[in-house]
Amino acid sequence: MANILIIDDEKSIRKTLTEILSYEGYKIEEAGDGEEGLKKFSDKTYDVVLCDIKMPKLDGIEFLDKAKGINPDVPVIMISGHGNVDTAVEAVKKGAFDYISKPPDLNRLLITLRNALDKQSLVTETKVLKRKVGKALEMVGNSGPINKIKDTIEKVAPTDARVLITGENGVGKELVARWIHEKSNRSSGPMVEVNCAAIPGELIESELFGHEKGSFTSAVKQRIGKFETANGGTLFLDEIGDMSLNAQAKVLRALQEGKITRVGAEKDISVDVRVIAATNKDLLKEVDEKNFRLDLYHRLGVIIIHVPSLNERRDDVPSLVDHFLEIVAADYGQPKKEVDPKAMEALKGYDWTGNIRELRNVVERLIILSDKKISLEDVQNYVLPRK
Repeated sequence: MANILIIDDEKSIRKTLTEILSYEGYKIEEAGDGEEGLKKFSDKTYDVVLCDIKMPKLDGIEFLDKAKGINPDVPVIMISGHGNVDTAVEAVKKGAFDYISKPPDLNRLLITLRNALDKQSLVTETKVLKRKVGKALEMVGNSGPINKIKDTIEKVAPTDARVLITGENGVGKELVARWIHEKSNRSSGPMVEVNCAAIPGELIESELFGHEKGSFTSAVKQRIGKFETANGGTLFLDEIGDMSLNAQAKVLRALQEGKITRVGAEKDISVDVRVIAATNKDLLKEVDEKNFRLDLYHRLGVIIIHVPSLNERRDDVPSLVDHFLEIVAADYGQPKKEVDPKAMEALKGYDWTGNIRELRNVVERLIILSDKKISLEDVQNYVLPRK
């Protein structure tokens, strides 16, 4: 049920609005002047405010200015007499959601109110999503290796230096790449991801550079490649070690010259892209085996960041467990569960072959299958391998 504050010095207007909106199922509170309204607004959270413009003590425009300083996300609908329409329009320019003339038209009032509530709902959902994304992108842990990575990111992110991220599957290489992008001068631009291992060799060039209509059998229309899509931002090439030698040569040219050519085209296209690559392979070994170009390796590896396995940073396990407990519990709409100290020690000693990705799955499993507190027995039953 939406909570609405009505601020108006005319008792008859307040009474009419309260009766109408209460009948529609809204919870209503009233204030007889701007000062009383501001006090209530400061003390409590409302979904929408209906505010008169001409009032004693504190008029509607003054209330609007002060209210925006307290909680700018709450929509304020101004109520204006016929002679005050210009003032009401000015109020909208200053941040009011809309205005309604007196006496209020019922349909106009309800539509405006519904639109304001829809906006408020979207604002709230956006904030929740941003918090979830921010929480998911958090780099958790204070072990020596993780602190070293954080320090490196702080130094590297503001530059345009290319970065090669190495490490086993599941250690969080993508997270490191996202941190670099978010802390860079390109953060307002796109971050485009390409999983080189998931794209067939014959399609990787089209994926990266795009193609012209008719350039090959299935090219029924022009396609913009990932390099162009990432223009002005960051291109993250995950599993770069699985890229074909032919595609590697074209990526090398793009890095050297800042230009790409769509498949089936002759015209070069200039691109401004920062490339971050990641791999779980030993690229120098791949170079020796003629699977990877040495010149591309040197182009990509201006800065090399190695992300250690979870088994190499066991001291971070408690922090990571707590982090995932909070995220998963929020996703399921459940209270966050506690972990018995003995259970935590067992988790620290577990062989995390799947690294952080496996740990996240284990935490979700324990939340689903355990009682209010995760015990050592739960870990033994649902995590540790059966002998």
